[in-house]
Amino acid sequence: MIDQIYRKAVLTVSGQKFVEDLVRSRGFGLAQRFVAGEDSASAIRAVQELEKDGILGNLDLLGEFVASPERANEFAEKVLNLLDEAHAAGLTPYVSVKLSSVGQGQTVNGEDLGLANARRIVGRAKAYGGFVCLDMEDHPRVDVTLGQFRTLVNEFGNAHVGTVLQSYLYRTEADRDSLDDLHPNLRIVKGAYLEPETVAMPDKADVDASYRRLVYAQMKAGNYVNVATHDESIIEDVKHFVLSHGIERDRFEFQMLYGVRRDLQRELAAQGYRVRAYIPYGRDWYPYFSRRIAERPANVMFVLRGMLRG
Repeated sequence: MIDQIYRKAVLTVSGQKFVEDLVRSRGFGLAQRFVAGEDSASAIRAVQELEKDGILGNLDLLGEFVASPERANEFAEKVLNLLDEAHAAGLTPYVSVKLSSVGQGQTVNGEDLGLANARRIVGRAKAYGGFVCLDMEDHPRVDVTLGQFRTLVNEFGNAHVGTVLQSYLYRTEADRDSLDDLHPNLRIVKGAYLEPETVAMPDKADVDASYRRLVYAQMKAGNYVNVATHDESIIEDVKHFVLSHGIERDRFEFQMLYGVRRDLQRELAAQGYRVRAYIPYGRDWYPYFSRRIAERPANVMFVLRGMLRG
């Protein structure tokens, strides 16, 4: 409950325009701990640096809730260019995309623009042997995102497109069960949006228990799972689970955020686990930055120290 109160307080404050203006006035420097840069070249360099330590990358051009078809198409073109640039740099492209940023909910020529643009993006990634993760957003978008995910898996296969499930939503275990026929590639997260208690668990212990159940169910179903957490107790429990159930290490990976627990990322990679860092970049960094600050009180102190240094 305390975690929920803290998150709500930080997200409420960060949502005030004068606070955003104040943080942005300090420039990108405050965000660079969590965001690789403001352009694709910076993000690709970040992947290349991580690969030296045996850590893979998941690139994400920041942006969400794009309001016009023109802006959505422009954003989709940037993601397509990112795939081209990653491939040209010798990387197997792996990107995350929020469907709201490429037009989800906007109808053009009788079709949802988000789905149409996602088709282009997944098709390009597949041509390069790459992968697209459809990020999950706040709870009103879950149904449409899962429906579009199902459409894309049926068209392109589960080796090239996956999605995200959030353990703090009461509905998520049923959602995971409903996807089993697709043998989906799923990224399991706890959840970072400010959600009402009618749809999301307020208690950390309940969220953590739900998280473990989701990961274990996904593994027992024989589906690929991305264990996206920095929680060392969960990571240790997953290690024991896969060992006791004979699950091969090529059936899952640990995913963590860029700039968070790099020591743990390197340690897991050195132990022979597949590790991937979620690498956000772009000029629209403030909403993502706010959610990272809302996760831990220590992150607030990091920001305050940076602002005092001016």
